[in-house]
Amino acid sequence: MGALLEVRGLHKRFGGLRVLDDVDLAIDAGEIHCLIGPNGAGKSTLFKLMVGTYEPSEGQVLFLGEDITDRRPYERVMRGMSIKMQVPSVFRELPVAQNLQIALQRRLPIGAIPAEQARLLALLDLDRQADALAGALSHGQQQWLEIGMALASGPKMLLLDEPTAGMSPEETFRTGELVQRLNAEGMTVLVVEHDMAFIRQIAQKVTVLHFGRVFAQGSIDQIVSDPRVAEIYLGKSHGE
Repeated sequence: MGALLEVRGLHKRFGGLRVLDDVDLAIDAGEIHCLIGPNGAGKSTLFKLMVGTYEPSEGQVLFLGEDITDRRPYERVMRGMSIKMQVPSVFRELPVAQNLQIALQRRLPIGAIPAEQARLLALLDLDRQADALAGALSHGQQQWLEIGMALASGPKMLLLDEPTAGMSPEETFRTGELVQRLNAEGMTVLVVEHDMAFIRQIAQKVTVLHFGRVFAQGSIDQIVSDPRVAEIYLGKSHGE
């Protein structure tokens, strides 16, 4: 189906520090693509360039074939990207259902909100917590709620920055099931993550970054069997 999101010749420097060096990467429509690498590889920087938090020193970011390099994050969301950052930013003092309502009202007329709200609550397995305050949810449930709020914009692509950080193994597995279900319904997903069990569960394609460059790319089986990848994960990482 072709690339939905693409970066070409991407460089990022902070003063004299080169964090990304000539990165080319394409995320195809309909796939779950995982971005991994040791600490300091440049994963978070690349993610922030994709979503518009940072501006590249050189290179381009394209979405649906359009150059969005200079577009602000909200403009990228309006074009069909939706972003969930690592730390949940739900409205903790409001009920779960109202969190979704606030997100949905940016896109839907009032009369269409209840049905979509109910669909998302069921998808997230938060039906029974609909009237609970978001701040009373477990950490994992807050992460799921924020994924739901990201989905409320009706995106073509969902970008997740370490979505399982701080989760229990059970919550992590259930998050993987949620991502797989979304993908089965047609959602393109890009995930930046450290948890290799989670990566094994969901990944259709994996890109490995190392020292700001694309180090390896392929299926999860190809990546985990690559001795070079194993080597960079065994004590040769640097702080990110």
